[in-house]
Amino acid sequence: MLFFITIIITGQISPLSLDTLIDSDKKALLLNQGTVTEVQLKTPRPLLTPRHRVIRTLVDISMEELNPSLFVENLHLYKKPSSATLPVWSEAERQALFNHALALSTLTGIRYYSTSRKAMRTFYELSTVIDGPDTKRPLPDPIAGQSSETVVLYARQKDLTFGDNIYRYTYHDLSDGLAFVQQNCTPLNAGIIPAVGQDKLRSVVAVIDAETYLLIYLASMAKAASIPGINQRIGESFSTRADAIVRWFTGQADKAFAALAP
Repeated sequence: MLFFITIIITGQISPLSLDTLIDSDKKALLLNQGTVTEVQLKTPRPLLTPRHRVIRTLVDISMEELNPSLFVENLHLYKKPSSATLPVWSEAERQALFNHALALSTLTGIRYYSTSRKAMRTFYELSTVIDGPDTKRPLPDPIAGQSSETVVLYARQKDLTFGDNIYRYTYHDLSDGLAFVQQNCTPLNAGIIPAVGQDKLRSVVAVIDAETYLLIYLASMAKAASIPGINQRIGESFSTRADAIVRWFTGQADKAFAALAP
């Protein structure tokens, strides 16, 4: 599946809290179980998007461009380690998280639960940054400087379900978090079945600094092919794959904070 991606990261003047970002019922669920997921297959609308102007704009623009037939959202709560700077992350932490999010090669080999096979399965057999959608020459993961503006990357990602495809990742520099938007440059096929056409998928991933937590939000949407049952099949796949992306980023966050620990 993946996604789309836009990444957001920068310092902030005053800390955001979970109470300002999400409703109390969503907060209670997150504190109790760590993750909340919504899957919509008909006339979808954002249900879990944090109250954050830029992130909501990214989601709204993506939905307007696609008019999606399926929409999967995921909220996840990441507890910062005791060594983290509180209540607002430090510039070093911000930069480390941003660069770990840019490391698309680390998606290689991540696994997800396949609902059709009822077993864990490799998500990306290959994930690498490339120099462009035409030449496709592999490049090392980039490292952003101190002041990161909008960054655009292309990646070749071989998905064992949807094949070998090219994606565009757009990274944005915000003041209070990090986010990335991914869109497919090639059509996605499930075997011989055309699943999602070229440029008909968006994924928005956002990470917001919220005092003792990182609030992670992921929205995956697509205009799927008009084939009976395809929306249901892709929706289930997106949901479990979203869990895999969240686990990937929390692992990257663990590495970022550990590297900076005294």
